[in-house]
Amino acid sequence: MKNFIANGETINITAAAVIASGQGVLVGSIFGVAEGVAAIGETAVIRLVGVFSLPKAPSQAWTVGQTIYWDAAASRTTNVLTGNTRIGIATQAVAGGAGDTTGIVRLNGGAT
Repeated sequence: MKNFIANGETINITAAAVIASGQGVLVGSIFGVAEGVAAIGETAVIRLVGVFSLPKAPSQAWTVGQTIYWDAAASRTTNVLTGNTRIGIATQAVAGGAGDTTGIVRLNGGAT
């Protein structure tokens, strides 16, 4: 097929802020996890699919299969829809304690 470009599991973006490896990155309605570091203005590769351990809002209990969103203001995942961007689903249950600040998320492929 002559018009095939890529599998689409990763895309290149121009970093609008400093990006750390493993950091969640939201560009418009595309969400991915950075594969490496990038300074402002540099090209960064973000992975759009896969299962990742990501920071989450504390004191939230998650269930397997629950829809997960990205809270851009807090740079973390949440189960709260309002004002946030859908990024995927929880693949492990998480207790709702104040110290439970990491969740396992399967990304939905980038576009919301």
